[in-house]
Amino acid sequence: MKGNFFVSTLIAVLLAFGAAPLQAAEEYVIDTKDAHAFIQFRIQHLGFSWLSGRFNRFDGSFTYDEKNPAANRVVVNIDPASIDSNHAERDKHLRGSDFLYVSRYPSARFESTAWESKGDGKAVLHGKLTLRGVTRPVAIEVTEIGAGRDPWGGYRRGFEGRTNLTLADFNIAFDLGPAAREVELMLSVEGIRK
Repeated sequence: MKGNFFVSTLIAVLLAFGAAPLQAAEEYVIDTKDAHAFIQFRIQHLGFSWLSGRFNRFDGSFTYDEKNPAANRVVVNIDPASIDSNHAERDKHLRGSDFLYVSRYPSARFESTAWESKGDGKAVLHGKLTLRGVTRPVAIEVTEIGAGRDPWGGYRRGFEGRTNLTLADFNIAFDLGPAAREVELMLSVEGIRK
């Protein structure tokens, strides 16, 4: 009798856990290897035109939990020397002490601190950006693009994000005119689930 009670209790517990599995946050690696992620920027040049470019080398990962957005995390490491504005001499200047100063500050990093869900696939990602040796809070407007199986048997999830950075906040004081005090960052991130 006692044995039957034990077995019945064990089965009931297993069924309860089976009926309501614990949802864990999913971990993703950002797919930079196959160039399915981008960090792009644009800034006004003297107020006359837009100068655009990107960072060619970066990596990172993110954790995403649809049921518990507070568990969402993002970490991205950027090689500032990989800046590419499609002009070799300008890129050399951008790598120098007037701007990114890559000989002294060879890496940049973003690490999230909070995910503020806005519903309908939109959120604000709060975090800290370290650039040129300065760490500042940054808020990125995020939109989920989609998620699902890929043709190779994996599972992917993608987002885009946008934010503006004030150059002086990161000790970049080179004067390109009043219209060029901020740079716009556009991020496209596609992650492969681990």
